Amino acid sequence: MAVSKSTLSIVFIVLGGLAVLFGTVLVFVGPIIIDDQIVKNVEINPNNGLSYTMWKDIPVPFFMSVYFFHIVNPDEILKGEKPTVVQRGPYVYRENRWKDNITFHDNHTVSYKEFRQYFFEESMSVGDESDVVTIPNILVLGASVMMENMPFPVRLLLSTTFKTFNEGPFLTKPVGELMWGYDSKLVDFLNKYLPGMLPTSGKFGLFAEFNNSNTGQFTVFTGQDDIRKVHMVDSWNGLKSVDYWRSEECNMINGTAGQMWPPFMTKESTMPFYSPDACRSMELVYQRPGVSRGVPVYHFVAPKTLFANGADYPPNEGFCPCRQSGLLNVSTCRHNSPVFISHPHFFEADPVLLDTVNGLSPNEDEHGLFIDIHPETGVPMNVSIRLQLNLYSRSTVSNICVQTGKIAEVVMPMIWFEESGYIDGPVLNTFRTSLVVLPMVMEYMQYIFIALGLAGILGAVMLYVNDKVHGLLRLFSMFEYFTYNIFCFRACMFV
Repeated sequence: MAVSKSTLSIVFIVLGGLAVLFGTVLVFVGPIIIDDQIVKNVEINPNNGLSYTMWKDIPVPFFMSVYFFHIVNPDEILKGEKPTVVQRGPYVYRENRWKDNITFHDNHTVSYKEFRQYFFEESMSVGDESDVVTIPNILVLGASVMMENMPFPVRLLLSTTFKTFNEGPFLTKPVGELMWGYDSKLVDFLNKYLPGMLPTSGKFGLFAEFNNSNTGQFTVFTGQDDIRKVHMVDSWNGLKSVDYWRSEECNMINGTAGQMWPPFMTKESTMPFYSPDACRSMELVYQRPGVSRGVPVYHFVAPKTLFANGADYPPNEGFCPCRQSGLLNVSTCRHNSPVFISHPHFFEADPVLLDTVNGLSPNEDEHGLFIDIHPETGVPMNVSIRLQLNLYSRSTVSNICVQTGKIAEVVMPMIWFEESGYIDGPVLNTFRTSLVVLPMVMEYMQYIFIALGLAGILGAVMLYVNDKVHGLLRLFSMFEYFTYNIFCFRACMFV
């Protein structure tokens, strides 16, 4: 039996109404469901396979690229001329990171130590670790500044020691030895007679402390009681603050451990983190939106005030004694050695620093640090942390003048390095499906149901109206036919 159009109209109206109702409910309930799933997935919980694995073992490619500033005029520098450097690199190391000694606490925190190992990647490097470069000798030039105000016998002993072991103001050695350490009779002597002066009791190298080491014990919030605190540092090595700096604000341990951040970030959010290597907390700021491997991200960068001196940015006064803006004095946490951290090539630093060294050319694309982060989850998708290590040097009036010659007062760049990583492969696919595609599908579904529902209701109305119009047309046709017959009947009677 044929179904009437009126019945079909009623069916379409009911189905359309239900679709609109369901879509409207999704508009309000959908975001709640999505946010709830994000909260469950980003909290530090062993039951969360994806996020816990990413937090614990960091199963993504991570590399450290090192660039040396090779000194081409060492003899002229000792005569007071401006240093000229040539960048050599990158020398790339694959970096393995993992967390161990993981302990969950009753106050919704978890403690751990993060270990790291480095493996040379010759295929990604400009050469191998046997390449020879010349850089400032931090033992000699650093000690010459450190010992300037020491008693005369100490200065005399140190100067004599340098002569005895044939140590000069510059080192010419293979990359591998400069990175991971070399045997030095001078180091052995200093450790024997001046214990504690050097950070190592074995081989001396710029990264000798880094390989097969950990960054200390972090205690961070799991987010199980408050997702806004997930990954935020509660303490580092049992400390709520450090004592390297001259103000309470500068000594604060703020933010996360620098790997993940709390979810639901906005353009007004910042990205604070504590760096044991820099001995301080730092903070990145939002710059622009973007897309990384199909995932929407926010692009965060270092503010220009990050390494500004106290004169240009008063809150940084606690990091002083300062030199020009663009330099962070880390001597207090580096055995009082006159070492400074900056952006590579003195990017965003006082221009006077560039005037004292030949061969530098800073630009944001190559030397600015950034993190691309998925704002809904707080998971970094692409990371590039770039820092430069510099040594403050000058000729001294002490008995080390033979070593320092007439060297001009200068902050000499030694190396800069980039720690970079990005989510890729199966982890990226799982992340994109679980935390990007599915929420997007749910968001689109609400509008699809509303559109289909409205289309169904409109179709029902049109069907109903069409049925009524056809009914009227049929009625009009019958009336017309009846009128015509009457007219014909009357005409026949007159005939």
